[in-house]
Amino acid sequence: MNEILKNAHSGWRYVVFTLLIVAVIKALSGWFGNKPYTEGNRKLNVFTLISAHIQLLIGLVLYFTEGWYALSSKGAPAVRYFKMEHISMMIVAIILITVGNAKSKKVADAVAKHRTISIFFGLALLIIIGTIWLMFKEVPGRSFFGISGMLIKIGVI
Repeated sequence: MNEILKNAHSGWRYVVFTLLIVAVIKALSGWFGNKPYTEGNRKLNVFTLISAHIQLLIGLVLYFTEGWYALSSKGAPAVRYFKMEHISMMIVAIILITVGNAKSKKVADAVAKHRTISIFFGLALLIIIGTIWLMFKEVPGRSFFGISGMLIKIGVI
């Protein structure tokens, strides 16, 4: 069962990442282009929020069923990364997504809605990219969305 959850968690990240990028781009476009906040914008933001929460739930199940919380993180960068850095930064990112979505609902002005989503979802996106980059650096055999494997194959690194 844990293998299925690991694969789901690993694959679902692309859904979250893609929705988050699209939501940030559309929000920035709406903010700087003074565009109306449409039902499509609202649905995209909600789908992004839901996908992030699904990812969090799968990750929390893995965190506790795999026993990451109980491992000693001394001297093992990979264990420290998954035990502390990965989970804490991803929770912060999902909190930002949740708060941004909630705050955008309370604002009446369309441009302010776009601005709120841009800021909160954008910060979450930066945290997620930074955390993935840390994984690339700290955990042997992992890659930044497959980039390091590609660079090794062509002889760059």
